[in-house]
Amino acid sequence: YTKKEAVDVCATLILAYLNEKNRPYSAQDVFCNLQKQHGLGKTAVVKAMELLALEGKIKEKTYGKQKIYFADQSQFKDVNDADLKAMDHEISALCAEVQSVTQSCRELDAELKELNSSLTTEEMVAEIQQLKSECSGYRERLEKIKSASNHVTPEEKEKVYKERDVYVKEWRKRKRLDNAAQKGFPFSEGSNSVFLQDEVGVETDEDCKVVFPNT
Repeated sequence: YTKKEAVDVCATLILAYLNEKNRPYSAQDVFCNLQKQHGLGKTAVVKAMELLALEGKIKEKTYGKQKIYFADQSQFKDVNDADLKAMDHEISALCAEVQSVTQSCRELDAELKELNSSLTTEEMVAEIQQLKSECSGYRERLEKIKSASNHVTPEEKEKVYKERDVYVKEWRKRKRLDNAAQKGFPFSEGSNSVFLQDEVGVETDEDCKVVFPNT
């Protein structure tokens, strides 16, 4: 397009837009509203609106430094009070319909999100098969446990723990006696261990590489 052709194209689009919307806009408003869809340049939009106003196809009002443009109202037929009331009624009905449709859209969006987060039929079937396999394994393990003959009763278990406590206490007691005995020997640390093992017949924890069990 030449500059004139670009302005003419803009003018045609802008005139149709202002007549359709029938509300006041600044040149900046029109540029923002139409630029993305039609790729209009801002300079061409400004010149086209000024040209349309100069030709009397649209109206221009100046408020301070800003110019506002709107459709020529003479092209529209007069509307009486009855028509206005009918339009208001239609607008109210349409607003109610919009609210209803918007609410339905919200509900459908929520349902869609729930469905997207749920398993598909194929995934559900696969998970059921996996759970069945795990249950089968647990049943086999349970049957083996039930059929075993070496069960330990709670009483036997308690008895073992009590005996263990007694042995550990005795171990700690003998450990303290051993430490006290070693301190009384006039030997080096290594000689004490040799003397206790070879002469006295006492094996230390270090010789056997053992430590006290956790409580």
